[in-house]
Amino acid sequence: MATTKMVYWQEGECWLGYLEEFPDYWTQGETLDDLKQHLRDLSADLTSDKLPGVRRVADLTLA
Repeated sequence: MATTKMVYWQEGECWLGYLEEFPDYWTQGETLDDLKQHLRDLSADLTSDKLPGVRRVADLTLA
């Protein structure tokens, strides 16, 4: 089972978050579990290679 890091917070009654690798793509949920499911769905969409122009964050080794 693959894992990834997520960034999340509660704002009022809503949970907001994004995947660390894709910080430009936010989603929300009514509960933390709901948010996690939305983030799983978002990950599937962003890694499907069906969406053009997806922006990512990655590590770069400097010499």
